[in-house]
Amino acid sequence: MDPALYIRIAYSLLTLYMMLILLRWFGPAMSMDFAKGRLVWIARLTDPLISRLRKLLPNMGPIDFGPLAALVLVLLVRILLIGFLQDIARRG
Repeated sequence: MDPALYIRIAYSLLTLYMMLILLRWFGPAMSMDFAKGRLVWIARLTDPLISRLRKLLPNMGPIDFGPLAALVLVLLVRILLIGFLQDIARRG
């Protein structure tokens, strides 16, 4: 298979995960309930990463930087992973 296909798939999946984090972050402001119903799968996918990052970050009062930290982390992983995969594809 074409290595470019794998690169596009990885890029797309990480971008989709970033969109889910954004939806999880802004969802309560749009009256979305992630605790039950059809959207519970979004919380199941995003909460493990966000809750781990919340434990690492200092308490900032009412401001929750967990989703923002998760977005930055996933973006950094996407940049590094795609760069690494493109480098492998060029060499091989």
